[in-house]
Amino acid sequence: MSSLFPHLFEPITLGTRTIRNRIVSSGHDTVLDDHGAIGDDLVAYHEARAQGGCGLIVLQVSGVHETARYTNHVLMATDDSSIPGYRAVAEAVHRHGATIFAQLFHPGREVMDGERGMAPRAVAPSDTPQERFKVVPEALSTEVIKEIIAGYASAAKRITDAGIDGVEIVASHGYLPIQFFNPRVNTRTDEYGGSPASRRRFLAEVVAGVRAAVGPDVVVGLRISGEEKTEDGLVATEILDLIEHLDSLECLDYFSITAGDSSTLQGAVHIVPSMQIDPAYAASLSEQVKKITDKPVMVAGRINQPHEAEKAIAEGRTDMAIMTRAMICDPEIANKSGRDAVDDIRACIGCNQACIGHFQMGVPISCIQYPESGRELTFLPRPRARTRRRVLVIGGGPAGLKAAAVAAEAGDDVVLCEREPHLGGAVLLAQEMPYRSEFGGAATNLSAEARRAGVDIRTSTTVTQQILDEVAPEHVIVATGAKQRMPHIEIDDGAFVIGARDYLSTQPILPTGRVLVTDWKGDWIGLGIALRLAEARVPVTLATAANFAGAAIQQYTRTLLMSQALRAGVDFVNDARLVGVDAETGYLQSTLCEIVHEVDGVAATIVSGAPQSVIPDLDFGSASVHTIGDALAPRTVEEAVFEGLEAANSLAMVS
Repeated sequence: MSSLFPHLFEPITLGTRTIRNRIVSSGHDTVLDDHGAIGDDLVAYHEARAQGGCGLIVLQVSGVHETARYTNHVLMATDDSSIPGYRAVAEAVHRHGATIFAQLFHPGREVMDGERGMAPRAVAPSDTPQERFKVVPEALSTEVIKEIIAGYASAAKRITDAGIDGVEIVASHGYLPIQFFNPRVNTRTDEYGGSPASRRRFLAEVVAGVRAAVGPDVVVGLRISGEEKTEDGLVATEILDLIEHLDSLECLDYFSITAGDSSTLQGAVHIVPSMQIDPAYAASLSEQVKKITDKPVMVAGRINQPHEAEKAIAEGRTDMAIMTRAMICDPEIANKSGRDAVDDIRACIGCNQACIGHFQMGVPISCIQYPESGRELTFLPRPRARTRRRVLVIGGGPAGLKAAAVAAEAGDDVVLCEREPHLGGAVLLAQEMPYRSEFGGAATNLSAEARRAGVDIRTSTTVTQQILDEVAPEHVIVATGAKQRMPHIEIDDGAFVIGARDYLSTQPILPTGRVLVTDWKGDWIGLGIALRLAEARVPVTLATAANFAGAAIQQYTRTLLMSQALRAGVDFVNDARLVGVDAETGYLQSTLCEIVHEVDGVAATIVSGAPQSVIPDLDFGSASVHTIGDALAPRTVEEAVFEGLEAANSLAMVS
């Protein structure tokens, strides 16, 4: 038992099952399916979290009816062909002492993909349009409603007969069950609409049907948003009334509380809240639920560290802590917390880039800090070097740190040289952005991994030919990153123009007046600088060559940033590149046509342009050389860390 986290590691009973601790990996789509079924990749993914000490694993959603296909890769539990997959993942998780449930799901109008690129078709209680995906659903007939209700029950029976310990009915985030309950969405006047009793009938019949199908020995839970946090969404009092009614049916063993709604951008940010949102913020919702039920309650919402989970449980705000992204980032977080090894935890920074960001691109999820996630069968267990070799890593940014750590773990003798006094590279600049300070955790985590692995780290050390001769490496990994590159533009002698990297690193005092921030990519840099200035009451125009500001940022993160920028008064010009600056005017060429925009009254211009790779001019002799990260081609932290992993992994394979 942990001395630091006694509440977190106390077993808890849900229905007939005792869970070894209070740490939960909640249902989240991984895009690791095998043509809509559970295959080896998904089994390995969840087995890693079970082996890492997680108490309860909840599988991603399983469709209960043919109309439940909200993406082209959703798991389906509508026929017996799905049984072998559920059995395989149950056996893998049970091998390591964890408990596993599966989610029962129908999206209703919340459908993302159509067939072969066509516009999505959806069904719902009524034909009320959905704003975010621009869907107008087909109103369900009573006959099909009955089919769907039966589908929940038959899917539950099929899944639990395969060895899954329990099922979780998904009524969160504006999905079908809660669409029936919401009077702003459900305009029916039959037995499934109108009065509160009729509007809750669908979910009540689902709950009762599932319980009848699986019997008393299988755990049945409900996932629901404690508040939808969007216009026309359900508020906490409405949700609490519904929970109180469902609890009285005596069919449910627990409640899983989250926040948000999928139908609008405003509500969707709470599906996977980014680093702008406070840790454990939704515990206020689970606390309200605990006041009306004696069933166990779990809560999601940015619980990334064991002390956050421990505090929420100790204060009686929840019984279990959902730490899904924390385990995507570090599958061993439970084991590490259990032995009080908190300094060894690789903490999630809430960037959303490779987890939900990958899902929204339709590709398997991972983590920018830990690319082994979602790639367990490719990179784990870590290969061991057959012979101990001397490896030199040049550069202490994310790419170099990951490469050095993995090579040292594999058994190589690794020296890492960084010319600056601090490790982290461009990550140290990223953390200077507003609402981005947690991003610096990536540098902290990667540096700690390299040190624990035994890497000989030499900061304030530029690699020269003399150092090369001294280290005498057999293998060299070049991770020297990228530098600022200014575009070729006309600049008047009286104009104040500075590159974004110089601005962030030197923090100069800008001339008084409007600042023009130009952005070539649509990422964090331009938008972050513009927001920072605007919140300091500096008039700002952000001009981006992308289609819109923040185009390269994950959707939920961008939504929050843009709402903050709009409130702060940032002016936006899209599809425009900087071509010239004089003493008071910035000139922007449209990327779409011949039009030139003029921004008047400009006192200073900050330029976020395309970076340029830095390549050392050295003779590496007979050593093999791998160039990775921004030194290979300037991109993001995700590609840098992944290439560090790949480079070190490939070295271990070489005799």
